[in-house]
Parts: sequence; C-alpha cells; structure tokens
Amino acid sequence: MKRLLLMLLLAWLSISFYSGIWLFMSGFLLMRIELGNQSQCSSPPSAAPHLQDARCWFPQRFDKAVIVIIDALKYDFAKYNPENDNPKPYENKLGEIHRLCSAQPRHARLYPFRADPPTTTMQRIKGFTTGSLPTFVDLGSNFASYAIQEDNLIHQMVSNGKRVVFMGDDTWDGLFPKKFYKSYFFPSFNVKDLHTVDDGILQHLYPTVDGGDWDVIIAHFLGVDHCGHKHGPDHPETAKKLMQMNQVIASLIEHLDDKTLLVVAGDHGMTDTGDHGGDSEKEVTAALFLYSKAPLFAEQLKTEAPAVPQVNLVPSLSLLLGLPIPYSNLGGVIDDLFGWPEDKVSALLSKTTAYHINVQQVARYLDSYSRAAGDLPAEKLRALADLFTSLTSEYEQLMSQRDQLSEEELEIHLQRILQRQQSYLDQARHVCMESWARFHPMHMLMGCIILLTSCFFCYIIAEAGSVLSLPYKNLLGYPLLFTISVTSALGLAVWTSGLALDLVTVCAAATLIFQISFYFNFQAKKSSPSRRQTHPVYLLLSGPCVVLLFRCCSLFSDSYVVAEGSVAPFLLTSLLTVTVVKLHWDGKLLLPTFTPLGSESLKPSLTPAYRRDGSRLMWLLAALGICVRLSGFFHNCREETPDCQPSSFLSPLSSIRDPDIKNVSYVFCVVFLGFMVFLVRKWLQHYGNLNIASPLVLYVRWGFPLIVLGIACYWAVSSGTEDSLAKLKELTHLALVACPRAIYAMAGLGLLLILWNPITVFMKSRVSDPDNTVTTYRGAPSSEAELQHVIPQIYRKMQRTLKSRLQHGGEGEDGKKGVSVEAYGLGSVYSAAMVITLSILTLVLILLHSERMTPAFLLLLLEAVIILHIHGHVTNLYSEGVELFSVPWYSVLAWSLAATQNFYSTGHQPVFPAIHWNSAFVGFQEGHTNNIVPALLVAANTFSANILFSGNSL
Repeated sequence: MKRLLLMLLLAWLSISFYSGIWLFMSGFLLMRIELGNQSQCSSPPSAAPHLQDARCWFPQRFDKAVIVIIDALKYDFAKYNPENDNPKPYENKLGEIHRLCSAQPRHARLYPFRADPPTTTMQRIKGFTTGSLPTFVDLGSNFASYAIQEDNLIHQMVSNGKRVVFMGDDTWDGLFPKKFYKSYFFPSFNVKDLHTVDDGILQHLYPTVDGGDWDVIIAHFLGVDHCGHKHGPDHPETAKKLMQMNQVIASLIEHLDDKTLLVVAGDHGMTDTGDHGGDSEKEVTAALFLYSKAPLFAEQLKTEAPAVPQVNLVPSLSLLLGLPIPYSNLGGVIDDLFGWPEDKVSALLSKTTAYHINVQQVARYLDSYSRAAGDLPAEKLRALADLFTSLTSEYEQLMSQRDQLSEEELEIHLQRILQRQQSYLDQARHVCMESWARFHPMHMLMGCIILLTSCFFCYIIAEAGSVLSLPYKNLLGYPLLFTISVTSALGLAVWTSGLALDLVTVCAAATLIFQISFYFNFQAKKSSPSRRQTHPVYLLLSGPCVVLLFRCCSLFSDSYVVAEGSVAPFLLTSLLTVTVVKLHWDGKLLLPTFTPLGSESLKPSLTPAYRRDGSRLMWLLAALGICVRLSGFFHNCREETPDCQPSSFLSPLSSIRDPDIKNVSYVFCVVFLGFMVFLVRKWLQHYGNLNIASPLVLYVRWGFPLIVLGIACYWAVSSGTEDSLAKLKELTHLALVACPRAIYAMAGLGLLLILWNPITVFMKSRVSDPDNTVTTYRGAPSSEAELQHVIPQIYRKMQRTLKSRLQHGGEGEDGKKGVSVEAYGLGSVYSAAMVITLSILTLVLILLHSERMTPAFLLLLLEAVIILHIHGHVTNLYSEGVELFSVPWYSVLAWSLAATQNFYSTGHQPVFPAIHWNSAFVGFQEGHTNNIVPALLVAANTFSANILFSGNSL
C-alpha cells in the first residue's frame, strides 16, 4: 500500500509540474492563425480605372527573374568602403556590387535588408515568400520544416504559369513540396560543409540560365553561413567564400538580358561569432541588391539607400512580375521600383497606384483575419478601417478628377495620398507585430504559481513529513481523493453545460485544488509541539530555501537573466561559505586563526579532528573559488550585451591562423585531456580499485587511452584548413567520420560493461564456508535479492563477527577463530562505477565541444569533487542527527547552482544563437537521415554540465 501511495504521489507531482509548464507555455508561445485564402488575377482587391489593360493587378515589367539568396549575407559583407586600407576578412570582398552601383546607379542599388526575428533560415524564407510575420513559436519549426499553407510568392508564380527552377538549400523542399518546375536540392544542415551546396548550385546555374527553359530561378547558397558557424566572420575562409560569391554575381550578370531582374539577398545577418537566430542589430541587418540591364530606378541616390523590411520584397516582386500579391502579405512595395516613367507626375501616379493596390490587399487580409481570430485589438482595427476608407475615397476621387487638375495640383495630391498610404501600411504591420508578439500574462502567471506551489509542496513533504512522522495516507491520501472528486464533478458540469475548456485549464484547476486541500489537511494534522518547526513560513525562511527563493524570484528580472552567468557563481560560493561559517557558529568547527605566544589556554577546547576539518574546509573553499574564477574565461555573450567579448576558447583550432599557436594549443588540449584520464585512474587506484582481472578494469586501463587517442586524432584532422587537407580529401573525410564513431562505440561498450559487472575491487571469500561467502548482485531484483548487495552483506558479516568475538573472547559465532571477510576498496565499491560512467560521458561530451574547451571540463570535474568533499566534511560534523542517505537542501541547491554556473562556463547561453550546431555533425559529416540523432547530439552538447552534475549527484 505504501508503494502504491508513493507511486501516486510521484504521478501527481508529474501532473502538477507538467500542467504548470503547459499553462505557462500556452501563454508564452502564441501562434497566429494561417488563412487558406489565395489571391487571384481575376479578383483584384480594387481595380484602378487607368490600369484596364493590365493582364493582372499591375502592368508586368519583367518577364524573368533570377533570385540569388546568399545565406547570412549581412549588410557589412556587401557594403564596400574604398577608403578602408586595412579591411577585415569579410570587408570589401563584394566589389562587383560596388562597381555596378557606382557605374550604373539607375540600374543597380544596394539596400539594408531588415529581417524580423527570429533570424533563422526557415522563418526568413517564409517571411520573404508570404510577406507575413512570424511568432516566437515558429522558431521550433526551423529544424522540421512543414509545407507552407498560406498564399505565397512561389504558389502565385506556379499558378500563373511561371516555370520556377530551384537549386540549393533543401529547406525549400519541405516548405514548397512539388512546386518547382525543376529542382536541385542539397543537404543544408551540416554547417561544417562549406562547399557541397554551393558547388552543386554552380554546376547547374549557368547551364540553366543559358538553356532558357525557365521563368524564375532561385539559387540559395549556404557557404557564407556555414563559414560563419564553423569559423566566424573574421576568418580567411569567409573571405574566400565571399570572393566566390562576388565572382558568381559578376558571371551571372553576363548571362542576363534586359527583361530579367536580378535579386541578390541575404536572409539574415550574423553575430561576431557567426551565429544567428536572435534580434540583435547584426543578426537582423542583411543585404538586398537589385539589378537590371534596363533602367530600374528613376533617380540616382545621393546617400545610402534606406533600410527595407524583408516582407516588402513580396509585393514588389509580385507586381513587377505581373503576379497577384499573396493574400496574407503585410509588406509594402519598395517605391523606388515603381517610379520608372521619366516625368515626375507619371512616376508619382505609378507609385500611388502600386501602393493603392497594396493597401487594398492588406485591408482585405486584416478584415478576413479579424473575422477568423480575435487577437487583434478592436480599437486599432477600427482606426485602420477609418484611415483605409478615407484613403480609398480620396484616391478614387482624385483619379476621377485628375484630368481637371494641373500638374502641380495633381503632384501635391499624389504626394499626400502616397504619404498616407505608407503610413497605413506601417501602422497595419505594427499592429500585427504587437499583437502576435504579445503574451498571455494570466496564463504565464498561473503557470508560475502552480510550479512554485508544487516545489513548495515537495519541500514540505521532504522536511515536515519526517518531523511530524505522518504516514503518506494521512498526509496525501485525503487531499488526493478530494481533488479527484471535485475535478470529476467539475469536468462533468463543464461537459453537460457545453463550455469549451481545454485540457490545460482542467489540469491547472485540478492542481490548484489539490494544493489548497493539501495545505488545509497539513495544518489540521500538525501537533502543537511541532507547530513552529512545521509552519510553512518557518520552512520557507529556514536554511538554503532563502537562497533558492531569491534565485527563483530573480528569474523574473530581465537584468538578472542576462547576468545569470555571473550571479550563479556568486550564489554558489556564497552558499557554501555560509554553510561552513554556520558550522563554526554551531560550535562544530574551529577555523584556523592566528594565536599569540602564551595564549594557548584561550584556544577553544575542540578535538583535533574539528581543527583538521576546519583547515581542510578553508582550503576547499579557496580551491572552489579558484576553479569558479578560472571557469569564467570560457564564457559566451548574449546579443543584449554588445560590450561583451566572447571567449576565444569557443572558436575551434581551425580558426587559428598562426600555425605555431595552433600547434601549441593542440598540444595543451591533448595534455589536459590525458591529465583528466590520469587523475581518474589514480583516484580509482588510490581507493583500492582496478586490482582484479575483469573486463571493466581492462577497459579502464586500455579503453580510456584509446578514446583519448581517438579524440586527439579527430582534433588533428578537423583543425586543418580546407587547403591543407584538399589533397587528402577522401582520407580526411574517412577520419572525420571513423574517429568519432569509434569513440561512440567505445563509450557504449564501456557503459555495457558497467551494467554487466560494475565491481572493480578485489573480493576474497571462502567458498567452503557459506556464511563467509560474499556474492555480488546480479540479475533482476526480487524480494529476496534486494538484500544481496555486496556492501550490506559485508557490513552484516563484519558486525556479526565482531560481536561474536566480543562475546566469546576472540572466537567466532561458529566456534572458529579468525573468521573474517576480506574486502578491498570497500569505501568506493559503488562510487567507482559512477566515476567510470561519468568519465566516459565526459570524454564524449568533450568530443562534441570545441577542442579548446577541454580545460573547462577539467575545471568542472574539479569543482564537482570539491563540492562533494565539502558535503562529506559537513555531513561528518553533523552526523549525530542525520539519517543515512539523507541529503541536506544546501547540497541540492549547491549542486543546482554548480550545474547552472558550468552551463555558462562551457560556452553556452540560454539563447538560440549560442547553440553549438556543429556538434550535430561530429561523426556524421555526410548529414543525417532523421532529426533524432542530431537533436540528441545538440542536446548533449548544450546540457553537458547538467548531465555531468546529475550523474555526480547519484
């Protein structure tokens, strides 16, 4: 019965935590409704009287278009500064763009291209094909692209008879399945592969352009983006890839005619470390280059072109190619592209007409969306509707009277309408952006309350349950039955009344009912002597719970979240320092102090053991502080801290240009790795392990060095530059795949050996005497086998032997003298298996990180050992009232803070741009056929500190 209640308790705790997380996420990850409506040439939103001869909504200007997407082409890459005598590797490499803009200003123009966050590739493709805005939840779809259901530019091209040929990033295949006339897809997820996608595009690009069997060509290059992920922007490989793109643009222009529009665009930018996904200025500022051999712009710009939102490309391309604007578009046309007539009034009339069609399309979408969803504010929609009605009336009135007005009057009216049209489009986009980025604060608040009360519930059960000595049935049974009854009644009432309540609300209500009933039952069961000790406020404000509560509350502060990597080490060292000081206050510890001569009588009368523990604890605290300080050198930066410079240790060895520095760094990394294995083996041998002939001991002696050798070989091959390894390409590729997979296999073998026989200590037993035989635990557990672990057996046998000798004057309980059990390494018989397991995991996790992060993992392990030793000394000093296997809360909190601190100290940040995507391809250079393996590798890399500290806590 007790086991059943315990299982019910664990199940209910899971429901409580999941309902809280679910409720919070329902208010945080909001989604907008995607409409299935589609625009058609036959049903324009509004017909302009002077455009009756247009085949579709607007007169077609270009018959064909070549759209070149250079992934991660930030504006700084495309901008050219001839006065820069010492450019960085990524500067002044796209000279062809600068030459065209300077020599043919009416044919070519470069714009800053503003992306809407999140700046991941799939969301950006969706943005400049549909013209819609993403929500935060769309970010998770970047790794499992689903077909776009909304109306989009590709659909309009295909529906109106355009032959669309695609080549490049296979993400487009998932977004637009079976939409292309011809397609050449190449795997895109391997960020270490700089050339496969680009070389594949170049193999098909020029023959396709010259063949003529196409109307629109889309080429998505990935080399620049992969260079950023692998090396960072400030690297010679990035310079080479940008120069290759410059040559592509120059060669492509030679193959175009006057009726073809060239569009070169970046989908997003990148940070100084080559990452993207956030909303920093460097990530959202891409580049857009437009070129045509026919005059494209009416005027020559005297200054830099203004920034263009990415969604504005959708209506602009649609009207230029004679296509309907996609139904869900929220972008506005790029007015420079619609002022091509020579005279100013005709240019203004063309712009105003394009904007009028654009405004009509956006107003139609807002009306349809507001009818389907209620997440847009009604007041702002009414204001937009009034502005739209006024604009439409003014435009139609002007078009009907334009022959009666002079050119000056018509120009004034057109300028005013044009400004109001631009204002309407900006306001409409801003309203949608605010609404789709707005959270549901009540759901988020209720989710946080449920999570907080669930944590407090666990704490009360752990602390007050032992004080009150109440059975689980009295403490949990009645609240659980009451909750089931009330929730069932509530669900029945909702079902009969026909109200629409989702599962999130039902689970949240059930959790709150249980929490309230438990606290009432808890107060009723308390006895008066323990009332103060078990009062919730007393429990909440006692011990380390204050630190835990402070940290939980601080997570609601933006400044704390940004600075958590600095605060977590401070809280960790402060918590352990206060714990040691508390021992001194309780009279359990003598801290080392200076005592003048002749005052020995003033020393406290503490035992030598207390003095020894005091010195050791002080040394351990000092060592912990040193490890925490040193681990700070391996930090990463967030986009909110522009003054922060990420650690150079985050970049791989291949990014180091100086070969001497690279070789020295490689040697140091291998030395740190070997020293780590050496310390593990010495620890095991020091505590009596590795002294028997077993497969696991053989594995530790020879398997660990082989794994280190495999990692060293992998580092040596992967740190070479592209040019130095070009002659040995096949052998290099084989080594990059074989070495990691061999390490994975060796690690798996070690884990299997631990599961099969985890004992690494020598045990001597006398088979002839059954009472003296000690057996290890093997096989499936049963009611009798649960007591057959080796340590309890040895302990009971030693206890019986010693007791018998005391009673019989040195003779054993069976009348024999000298009956004993000999065991070697008894104190580490369990921990040795865990140390070996953690060592295997550490070696694999180091493989998934940059080579120069090896010292960070050594500091992590040293920090874990120091915390364990501090916990051991504190437990020994408080051993009088501490139950066996009772873990104090300060230790749990210290372990959690250490895991958080080392999460940052291994080069991670809780932001998407800081995710180490390279880890997904360690041992899988050719890519993956599914998302499970790369997801596991990336998760292992990201949460490596949490994995290791979770293992240490066992």
